[in-house]
Amino acid sequence: MSAVLNPRPKIVPGEIVAEGVSKSYGAPQFRKEVVQNCSFTIERAKLTVMVGPSGCGKSTLIRLLAGFEQPSAGRIVLDGAPLAEPSRDRLVVFQETALFPWMTTWDNILYGPRARGELSRETREFGEFLLAKVGLQDFRDKYPGQLSGGMQRRAELARAMINNPKVMILDEPFRGLDAMTKELMWEYYSRLYEENRRTNFFVTTDIDEAVFLADRMLVMSNIPTQVRAVIDVDLPRPRKLVDLVESDRANDIKKQALSILHAEAMRSFSRGSKAAADFVDAYLKRASRA
Repeated sequence: MSAVLNPRPKIVPGEIVAEGVSKSYGAPQFRKEVVQNCSFTIERAKLTVMVGPSGCGKSTLIRLLAGFEQPSAGRIVLDGAPLAEPSRDRLVVFQETALFPWMTTWDNILYGPRARGELSRETREFGEFLLAKVGLQDFRDKYPGQLSGGMQRRAELARAMINNPKVMILDEPFRGLDAMTKELMWEYYSRLYEENRRTNFFVTTDIDEAVFLADRMLVMSNIPTQVRAVIDVDLPRPRKLVDLVESDRANDIKKQALSILHAEAMRSFSRGSKAAADFVDAYLKRASRA
């Protein structure tokens, strides 16, 4: 293996804009709208976090951003060009592990370039760099079943980064990890982002995760989902969890987001019941005056 001081390819961060996007499913008489007139920007070289209730339509938006599905209305563009299909410009790290169980860590990381016939010396050197960056040098010949959950997540981050996408899309990637491992992964992933400043779009239901990671936070409504608020998370980087616990600004951001999410949960509770709807309306009016 040749020694290279900086084998990393140039990062070209992209910017995604969603304009009036809606998505519905089913036959016309039974049609269910999951996303409704949704507009937002995933800004270039920033870590944008989308937080919302479970089942609100976040995963549907990810499929639209990745190009796996097309909107029923509206449009999504990357650097001004409409998204028509999946592309290596936008890579998704899913909730469930997508590592191939019959491949070693090293072969999983190299899968994309190998599948495209682009496995050059430079790509291998970049793979070695990423293997070291995610701390898996000693596990290069192990199979996914021999790795812990946190190690699998790190291997998947490396497998995505080796393709040098313009936008990394992450769909609750640390869901299912134990609390301690999850918090370690927050700090680990945050450091990776701070080093390369690639455009990242991270989806979660965990408000603490959102506040810790985000440059900008999109707070979503319940289904059919829309953007209820955009919050600039103006907390200094690099970040450590211990610092944020005592940060007044971090707590203010958390309270702001939680108040919106609570209101959405209350509205969801009231659906189908006039008495519940009346109670929620009265509660929200009283809370807004408090």
